Amino acid sequence: MSYDLFADEPRSFGSGMKITMPDADVIHFARLFDPYEANSLFLQLQQNIEWQQEQIKLYGQVHDLPRLTAWYGDPAKTYSYSGISITSLEWIEALLEIKRRIESVSDYSFNSVLLNRYRNGSDGVSWHADDEPELGQNPVTGSVSFGEARPFVLKHKFLDEKRKIILENGSYLLMKGRTQHCWLHQIPKSKRVLGERINLTFRLIA
Repeated sequence: MSYDLFADEPRSFGSGMKITMPDADVIHFARLFDPYEANSLFLQLQQNIEWQQEQIKLYGQVHDLPRLTAWYGDPAKTYSYSGISITSLEWIEALLEIKRRIESVSDYSFNSVLLNRYRNGSDGVSWHADDEPELGQNPVTGSVSFGEARPFVLKHKFLDEKRKIILENGSYLLMKGRTQHCWLHQIPKSKRVLGERINLTFRLIA
């Protein structure tokens, strides 16, 4: 089992690094946004996004999601996950600015974005794949991180393989091809004192 991001030497891909993983196509841009841009956008998102505290039902009990969320995009784009169905809010300029930047290095266009706000180490997201039907046959997701660095952990669905990528302030992770079919991912909770992190996962909804 491999757990190190650089278990195999990553290959250069433009200004990003292609991560060597079986059954996956993952490119990591560690510094797509410089620190000034990243900190400025982080504050804009904190203040201007309409954050929601969504709830899920597990074993007959209702629980708050361990993070705040929001969904933005082109008009009337609907997305369903974990039993939650949401309709897109209208783009704001900060989101469009981020969207333009990632599309310039991705060769893909996105029409929606799911935002997650991790307030401290007690917030996280459990194992899952971004493979909902509305994302198409081979989903392409573009994940941008601002604020506190957090580990992004992946495990293969069928092989004894794991990877851990530290997603820093201003980083961008592009996942495409068979990645969502063959890998699960999570942001684990931590008992350490951690600051806020905002993650944006851009998607193409059919």
